[in-house]
Amino acid sequence: MASSRTRARASPETVCDAVRAALGRAQLRGKRVAIGLSGGIDSVVLLDVLARLAPALGLHLEALHVNHRISPNAYRWEGFCRASCGRAGVPLTVRRVALGARRGKGLEAAARDARYAALAAVNADCVALAHQLDDQAETVLLNLLRGAGMRGAAAMPEFGVLPGARECGTMAIRPLLGVSRDALVDYARRRELEWIEDESNADERLARNYLRRRIGPMLEERWPRWREALARAAGHFARAAADERSLLREFLSSRGMRAPSEAKLIEMLRQLSRPRADARTAIAHDGVVLRTWRGSVRLARPAATEFFEPVRWKGEARLPLPALGGSLLMRRRHGVGIDTDRLAEAAVVVKLRSGGERLRLAGNRPSRTLKNLFQEAGVPPWERDRLPLLFCGETLVWVPGLGIDVAFRAVRQAKAVVPEWRESARNPLFFTRKNPAS
Repeated sequence: MASSRTRARASPETVCDAVRAALGRAQLRGKRVAIGLSGGIDSVVLLDVLARLAPALGLHLEALHVNHRISPNAYRWEGFCRASCGRAGVPLTVRRVALGARRGKGLEAAARDARYAALAAVNADCVALAHQLDDQAETVLLNLLRGAGMRGAAAMPEFGVLPGARECGTMAIRPLLGVSRDALVDYARRRELEWIEDESNADERLARNYLRRRIGPMLEERWPRWREALARAAGHFARAAADERSLLREFLSSRGMRAPSEAKLIEMLRQLSRPRADARTAIAHDGVVLRTWRGSVRLARPAATEFFEPVRWKGEARLPLPALGGSLLMRRRHGVGIDTDRLAEAAVVVKLRSGGERLRLAGNRPSRTLKNLFQEAGVPPWERDRLPLLFCGETLVWVPGLGIDVAFRAVRQAKAVVPEWRESARNPLFFTRKNPAS
């Protein structure tokens, strides 16, 4: 029988399942996600997993590599990231930063601040960071050794405001936070991925490296699941660090909204926490509506008052749909997206759902009703009837957050368009950033 001290390995599909579940909890289906790509094994695995999941989840991926120009290998790492994104078919942006005066901060902290500042500037709904289980456990232990309070012991949240980006409200997700470093190495080897090793990871003058290389192995001899235990403790500390009122206040603040009065905050909590609170619960605040859906609080647009007439698409790169609070972007591509030859067969029109529409998302499966697909995807009821649907004649071609009907998907190098529904900043949804100063 295997020793209880042996750490269980996860299969590649288990890693994918963990990331898919994290994206689901953060409600990122159909959103724009930017990956922070260093070229190390953690971010390389995250790039590979998200690129595999993107088509099914309707994700619009991009990657950002920050070249700190500290290591003599910095430009080689930059080239490696360009090549990796090219193979994955994910657009890459490179930011070269100069750290300059560090105002008493160490080199590592200054590099981290520069990296987060670059990530906060990306035009995406959320930034995906590659922190994993070992990072979380090490962060908890380091913060406790530094005498941190409960918030420090809570370490890193799976989803929340990007560190150092509270003013602009950029959101970050850490979908690998429950996956061990060993599992990521195993995934990378099975998928035959390549990655780079930062030579600074061997420098034991840095506290995290000392903990990882010296203390971690000793802890594992005595407590083989110490990482999981500390990560679990971080969750306990996080829940104890904030009561419901401060949590809701922080939730609103992180999305750039004014704080409600104490009386209104209490009333909002009363309604949102009712045992029978459901999708009909709607609380107006600062230009948006708070709703409950499947046990979580979400932000939604106010109910539309304008009647939406079908709009013909005539090949524009951007089709404004002000009555729906956004624009439809149509990017020209080859071999991916909607085959433009198929679209030429009839008039292409943007319409709202009227009932009974069906979509076939996989060649080995039958078409299914939008009602079933929306339920499966977790799309809230109040959003379903205000999403722009793309039709070719009377045939439904594409639905935001769900995908393209298989009959219209481009193959090989066929000319195509990739649609994206982009909300207006004046009609903020759950993950749309909003500047508090505006």
